[in-house]
Amino acid sequence: MHAVPGSVVPLYHQIYLVLRDRCVADCDATLPLPGELDLARQYKVSRITMRKALDQLVQEGLVTRRRGAGTFVNPAVARQAQEQRRAAGLLENIISSALDTTVRVICLERAVPSTEIAAELGLAAGEAAIRTVRVRSIDKGPVSHITTFAPVAIGERLHAEALCARPMLTLLEEQGVKAGHARQTISARLADTDIAALLAVPVGAPLLAVRRLVLDLDGRPVQWLQGLYRPDRYEYRMDLWRGGDDKNRARGTVFMCHGFERSMWDFRGYRWIADREHFNVVRF
Repeated sequence: MHAVPGSVVPLYHQIYLVLRDRCVADCDATLPLPGELDLARQYKVSRITMRKALDQLVQEGLVTRRRGAGTFVNPAVARQAQEQRRAAGLLENIISSALDTTVRVICLERAVPSTEIAAELGLAAGEAAIRTVRVRSIDKGPVSHITTFAPVAIGERLHAEALCARPMLTLLEEQGVKAGHARQTISARLADTDIAALLAVPVGAPLLAVRRLVLDLDGRPVQWLQGLYRPDRYEYRMDLWRGGDDKNRARGTVFMCHGFERSMWDFRGYRWIADREHFNVVRF
């Protein structure tokens, strides 16, 4: 992640979010975190800014400072945060997966969506919406091309600098939108000329295609999304159980990957595989 100076989100809080995510992912309490000065150099911020980010982690109890030894992860608190994250569901996993990536906003504008998208958002034919196009990247390069539409009343307060620093769902919720659930489909698509250039793949390369409609607690559409993902840098997993109680619901997790050659989706004995060259559905 690169901090975004001038963002509506304080610089120290941007860094806190990423450090928190890494502490939760790695509960090893035997080794100290890098020093305050080293972290400040890594994130290209002042030592005072980094200290504020670390202070927030200390106040949360996620890390502890030991005089003369350094700053260490509190494994009990980290494991508790892991459990909370696993229980939070797909929408929260989508948010957390976005925190350790960088974003380039290609466009943020009013536009009239297609008839199909307008119908999903509950808009009248010809009614404008707020359209965004973003490219999200990890350290190895671009991962995804994301196009979203939101009703004007919901999306008109979005700003490009905020979208570079925070996941869109987080920004919408800060405006009072309460995301309740989402309807999602996963398929495949070949990269056209424009997408291939932005994702640094050959024209015709296979991509994982995700379409998602997010609804609020009252069932009203608040965001339509199409994401095109490089399958060598992105993974989507689902855990499936039998039974009807809340504990046994299907659960999805999104991962930004740094070295996968393929992505897999398993369901009812079928395995869907996407790699750089082809898509297959096979029985296993």
